[in-house]
Amino acid sequence: MTIDVATESPALTSSTWIDVCRLEDLAPERGVVALMGGHQIAIFRTFANDVYAVHQRDPFSGAFVMSRGIVGTRGDAPTVASPMFKQVFDLRTGECLDAVGKEPLSLRTWPTRVQDGVVHVALAGADAEESP
Repeated sequence: MTIDVATESPALTSSTWIDVCRLEDLAPERGVVALMGGHQIAIFRTFANDVYAVHQRDPFSGAFVMSRGIVGTRGDAPTVASPMFKQVFDLRTGECLDAVGKEPLSLRTWPTRVQDGVVHVALAGADAEESP
């Protein structure tokens, strides 16, 4: 599923919160893609109803596939494994926890929040002008 989010607002400030979708629209342990501010952002909801936003672009392969990754955990860290080469990333920080024999690369993350059942992602003003 892809969510196209209109981010054209009068002025994007340094921490603009963008409404993405309702929490109930996200299946637990599955990813969706939101097109926001020139970025493809993979959004994940865990069984605990925590929501994470990471770049859709796999830093190892360059493919825009992270929303199709396998959601899991490493210790207390919620994770996603890339569907391409299976590198594992911490959804909270984007840190690569398992580089599968390669030099670790991080996955970009964005702050999220859920208010009144609506998922929001914070975009910086400059993000609105960048391309994926």
